[in-house]
Amino acid sequence: MNEYLMSDVENPISQFKSKSGLKRIFSAFLYSLDGFKSAWKNEHAFRQESVLVIVGVVTALLLRISAFEKLLLIAVLILILIIELINSAIEAVVDRVSLERHSLSKNAKDFGSAAVFLACLLASGAWGVVLVNRFY
Repeated sequence: MNEYLMSDVENPISQFKSKSGLKRIFSAFLYSLDGFKSAWKNEHAFRQESVLVIVGVVTALLLRISAFEKLLLIAVLILILIIELINSAIEAVVDRVSLERHSLSKNAKDFGSAAVFLACLLASGAWGVVLVNRFY
């Protein structure tokens, strides 16, 4: 095999990758904002979970619990949003590749959904333990 072709296979580099320091960081920030805007506009679950997170963060901050417990309660809520964004990304890539029904596409989407579900269970458990510990 041609040496040039082999190096491309071993070390593929996207033409969209930026290589400069501060410019890359600023661009990444702007791409993140675009991601949040798109998720808010196009993903019902993200909007619903965002409202839950806002209410949860305010509630956690108002509770008379330790700073660590507040951090835990807020972190598990943010984790739901993180996993929802990853799930939405998986769904977008699957749909971009093909809209045909396929068992692997279903698996990919179901795995992402299961990850969100587990994050919700984790958040519910953490909130349950902290609130029971505080009030009972």
